[in-house]
Amino acid sequence: MLVSKRVKRLLQLVPGKQRFGVYRFLPFFFLLGGAMEWFMINVRIGKETFYDVYRRKQSERQYEARMEKKE
Repeated sequence: MLVSKRVKRLLQLVPGKQRFGVYRFLPFFFLLGGAMEWFMINVRIGKETFYDVYRRKQSERQYEARMEKKE
């Protein structure tokens, strides 16, 4: 219960409750999404970023589709 009360108190400190209601938290989610996107583009884990892996997998799928089409 102690954590729940602290969370509620912290959420009450965010301004704009009367005017925006629950939508007052949207800027936090936009910032979180932007930070996640930046992390996925710029941070390398090992030797690859998320988008390197995505592009490689996409090209592998296209190659496999072409090979199946030729058969």
